[in-house]
Amino acid sequence: MLTRDLALAEFDFRHGRLVPDRLSRGRHGQYLDYAERMLTIYRHGVGRTRSDLHRSIEAVFEAEDDCPARRIRGFCKLLDDVSQYDQDRRGAAAQLRFEVFRAAARFHPLVAEPDRLFESSETKVKETIATRLGRPWADIDRDLFADIIDFQRLEAFDGFVDGAALLARYNVAQVQVALFDAESLTVWARQDFKEILRYAKLAGLMHTIASTPDGGYRIRFDGPASVLRETRRYGVAMARFLPALIACRDWRMHAKLRLGRASLRLHLDLTDTDGLHSHRPAPDEFDSDVERRFAEKWGAEPRDGWSLIREGEVLWKNQTVFVPDFVFQHAGGRRVLMEIIGFWTPEYLQAKRATLREFPDERLLLAVAAPIQAEFQDVPADVLVYKKSLLVSAVLEHLERTRE
Repeated sequence: MLTRDLALAEFDFRHGRLVPDRLSRGRHGQYLDYAERMLTIYRHGVGRTRSDLHRSIEAVFEAEDDCPARRIRGFCKLLDDVSQYDQDRRGAAAQLRFEVFRAAARFHPLVAEPDRLFESSETKVKETIATRLGRPWADIDRDLFADIIDFQRLEAFDGFVDGAALLARYNVAQVQVALFDAESLTVWARQDFKEILRYAKLAGLMHTIASTPDGGYRIRFDGPASVLRETRRYGVAMARFLPALIACRDWRMHAKLRLGRASLRLHLDLTDTDGLHSHRPAPDEFDSDVERRFAEKWGAEPRDGWSLIREGEVLWKNQTVFVPDFVFQHAGGRRVLMEIIGFWTPEYLQAKRATLREFPDERLLLAVAAPIQAEFQDVPADVLVYKKSLLVSAVLEHLERTRE
């Protein structure tokens, strides 16, 4: 992730918009070659210092007029983020400097070419110190400032798959930086709203939810600029949420930004993601094999007047959000929610029971694996017990019972 000082954006104050820096294939096609060259530098850079690697990255863009210095520093930051450097956690460099400087002090000043006034040769003094410490001077020179960030040496480079992946990460990172100044962030979601909510809860974002006329949901998040305390930590949490959002489907977002006295907006949707590709995989359509097999057996057509809708309802109460796995909609108007519980740990079961108790008035069918059926005897739901797989006939029987 980039830091605020590496943000690069265009400010359209006339229309109140902020446009983060973005590299596209149409306008910046040459950057794909630059990205591959940068990756080559790091892949073959084990043993080189951080500052040396950064100078090599700067050299890649010497002949490029359309590359601000801040963009180059942004590339270096992203490359460093996936690198491992020797950080001298035991303080060996500080101890080595103490020994070297103490040994060299009596020969001060050192000169390259000694004369009558300055007799101490730098080369000979280094040889003397190396002999005293029992190490070649090349090793001493390498480790002397190993605790200074610019002189840390690359140990391993986890890297990006290719240059396109590096450019995509840069584009997303610039949008992430813009969210550090967000007063609010609103997401309109449909198909993957459950995944979006899950990522938001994992990030610890404060939010409210409302349904929309088109069958989707509007999720409004409080931004870092509206938080009274720990704004930096909250801003990082919101920025980390963005790649997860981009990996989802059928959404759009609008952020209200506060930059000093200016109020700007940032808009993003699936039609405006050229160059924005998340490094996260797209979310799975189903949470478990039980859900997947049941949906496949049910099929796309209605059964006895009941249609199956995948995650078609969001329930919320106070700070509790619940998205049932399936919604059954009958042609006569009756609607039944179904939640499948087949994974169990004590913490998971406790959290699930607490969630279900928040919605006692909902028409809910709870499909529970046989080994844990006793855990859900007191929840406000119609319980259906299954063994290895959930039978369509058993579900239909329960659905018809609700009609009666």
